[in-house]
Amino acid sequence: MNSMKNHPIVKILSKSLIKLPTPASISYMWNWGSIIGLTISTQLITGVLLASHYNPNISTAFNSVIHTSRDVDMGYGLRFIHMNTASFFFILIFIHIRRNILNSSFKYNYTWASGVVIILILIGTAFLGYVLPWGQISFWGATVITNLLSALPYIGTTAVQWLWGGFSIGNATLGRFFTLHFLFPLILVFIIVVHLASLHTTGSNKPMGFNPNPDKIPFHPFFSLKDLLTVVILFLFILLISIALPFIIGDPENFNLANPINTPIHIQPEWYFLFAYAILRSIPNKLGGVLALLISILSLLFLILIKKKQNLKKIITLIKKIFLGLQSSFLNPYLNRYETSRAPLRTNRQSF
Repeated sequence: MNSMKNHPIVKILSKSLIKLPTPASISYMWNWGSIIGLTISTQLITGVLLASHYNPNISTAFNSVIHTSRDVDMGYGLRFIHMNTASFFFILIFIHIRRNILNSSFKYNYTWASGVVIILILIGTAFLGYVLPWGQISFWGATVITNLLSALPYIGTTAVQWLWGGFSIGNATLGRFFTLHFLFPLILVFIIVVHLASLHTTGSNKPMGFNPNPDKIPFHPFFSLKDLLTVVILFLFILLISIALPFIIGDPENFNLANPINTPIHIQPEWYFLFAYAILRSIPNKLGGVLALLISILSLLFLILIKKKQNLKKIITLIKKIFLGLQSSFLNPYLNRYETSRAPLRTNRQSF
């Protein structure tokens, strides 16, 4: 027994999950990181099981997804959980980013930088996964997004054709996207380990400030039970949505097989990409829109450049005020989408 306690792996796990010194004053609002880690684990497990039944060919991809849902034992459950957990995952990510900005966590440079890299890989992974079902929105969404590379001066058209593997989206494109969708999560796991190692080196902040050294207690059992409770509640909610309303967030147009000849009336991404969609549509120039989209994400990385102690509090206060003001801009695309869906109802009521 003593030999097991002295094992290097057991020591690392004990130091990271059991004996980790944690500020005693943190609340349930510090559980978002743990919940995000477990949702990623769920996505990895369900993704591997779904990939065993998927065929990355433009002639059979759509039917292979239907086959998984209808003929594979519990295949519909795996697909619905994988699909809806992605949406919950981005909800948690957005809340996690908001809280860390308001708590000025960007002062922890390596933890913050690795977190921004995680966001970029997650956005790429989610986009690649949305293409795989090979429905109408999947195909035309991939066409629109990959065409953004054509905004690059001189090499834009060549870069798009290289990404497609031809002069249009086809088997080569779908095969590459499937491979990358499988590869990115493996890279993501490594960066998450770096993120956690950096977090455990600097320590978590606490509600009243940055110096969490006094009054620390072990992570287990005081905070592990808190994490377990929030995880159970979240997964019960995901199961409820996946069973009762599995397609509530999806686009009905994606139930149609991809057709390069027939363009849908409305091409719009999943709700978690609507902020990027709004940025691209608000700027007429394609290159300007792409640059604005990159800056909207990479601006999080610029926060770690604030190192001077002079006027640091004023700068942080200004950043928080700007961020709170931008929240309304972030919500506008979703509110507009909701208002558009309800417009026919308002018209019918007025006619009466």
